[in-house]
Amino acid sequence: MSAVRDDGAARRATFILAASQAIVGSAAPIAFALGALSGHYLLAADKSLSTLPVTGFTVGVALGAIPAATIIKRVGYRFGFQAGTAVTAIGGVLTTLGLLEFSFWLFVAGMLVLGFGGAFVQQVRFAAADYAPPAYKARAIAMVLAGGIVTAVLGPQIVIFTRDLMAPVMFAGSFAAIVGLAAAGALVLAFLPPRAAGDGSVSGLDGPARPLGEIMRQPRFVIGLVCGVGTYALMSFVMTGAPLAMVGCGFSPDEATLGISWHVMAMFAPSFFTGRLIARFGAEAVVALGLALLVACGLVGLSGIQLWQFWTALILLGLGWNFGFIGTTAIVAETYRPSEQGKVLGVHDFILFGTVALASFLSGVVYEKWGWEALNWVTFPVVLLCVAGLVGLRIVTRRAAAFSGT
Repeated sequence: MSAVRDDGAARRATFILAASQAIVGSAAPIAFALGALSGHYLLAADKSLSTLPVTGFTVGVALGAIPAATIIKRVGYRFGFQAGTAVTAIGGVLTTLGLLEFSFWLFVAGMLVLGFGGAFVQQVRFAAADYAPPAYKARAIAMVLAGGIVTAVLGPQIVIFTRDLMAPVMFAGSFAAIVGLAAAGALVLAFLPPRAAGDGSVSGLDGPARPLGEIMRQPRFVIGLVCGVGTYALMSFVMTGAPLAMVGCGFSPDEATLGISWHVMAMFAPSFFTGRLIARFGAEAVVALGLALLVACGLVGLSGIQLWQFWTALILLGLGWNFGFIGTTAIVAETYRPSEQGKVLGVHDFILFGTVALASFLSGVVYEKWGWEALNWVTFPVVLLCVAGLVGLRIVTRRAAAFSGT
C-alpha cells in the first residue's frame, strides 16, 4: 500500500478521519445521554442497575480493543474502520429492539455491541498519528478528536428530535438513528487513502518489535497509562451519574441531554490547539492542566444542585478530559515502534476501557446509595494519584538525563 508522507496528504487523511469520528462517534453521546435514563425506564422498583447499560457500552469498548486493533492491522485502516461501522449499526438495531420489547437485558446487550463498535472509533486517533509525518503527529491526533465537536452537537440534537419518534416507547427513535449514522460514516471512510496500520512511525523509533512486557515497563508508558486511565475513568464516573442526578433534581431529560452536549463539546473543542500546547509546553504539563480542571469540576459539583452548576461541572469535566487524555495519548505514543503498535494499543485500550467500564457501573451504585455529592468527592483521590505519577515521571526523567550526561 502506498505511504502517505507529505503534509497535504496527511491533512486530507486527517480530515476524513475527523469526519468519520464526528459522524460515527455521535453514537457515544446518544448512548451516554440516554443509557442510564433508558435503564431507569426499563427497570422496575430497584433502580440500582440503571447505569449498567453504560457499563455495557464501556465493556464493549474494552472487549473490542484487541479485536479492533487486530482487524485494522490485518485489513488496513479503511476497511477496518468500515467494519467498525457495521458493528455499530448492529448495536443500534439491538438497542432499539430492547426498548421496543421492553427488555432491559437485550438493551444492555445492544449497548455492549455499540461499545464494541466504539472500540474501532478509539483507534482513529492513532490512525491519524500513523498517517502523519513526525512533526504533525500531535496536531493530527488533536484535529481528529476535534471532530468530536460535531458529535457534541449532532448526538444530543438527535436525542432531542428523535427520542419520542417511536412513542409511546421512550428513546427508541434515538437509538434507531444510530444505524443511519453508521451508514454515513462508512460512506465517508470510503474516501480514506488505503494504508496498512503501522506503516508510519508513531514514535520515530525504528527496529524490530520488542516483547510487550519490556514496552509496558517503561516509566513513560506506565505513567501515561495510569494518568490516561485515571482521567478517562473519572470522566466516565461523573458523567454517567450526571443525567440521573439532573433528572432526580427535577430537571427534564432534554435539559440533562443539553448538559451532556456541553460536556462533549468541552471534551473536544480544545483539540484545535491542544496539539500546539503539547508541542510548546510538553505532554506532562498539559496533563497537569487537565488534572487541575478535574479538581475544579469536583468543587463546582459540590457547590450546589442548580442547573448551571451541573452544566459548569460537566464543562470542566470535559475540558479536563481533553487535556488529560490527549496529553497521555501523546506520552504513550512515544513509547512504541511501528511494528509494536497493534499489540500495544490493544492492551492499552483493553486496560483503559475495562477500568472505565467499572467506573461507569460504580457510578450508578454510588449515586443510588450516597447521591451526587459522593460522585464529586471521588475526584480528589484520583487526581492526587495521577499527580503523584507525573511527579515520579519527572524525577525519573531528570535522573535518566543526568545519568546519560555523565
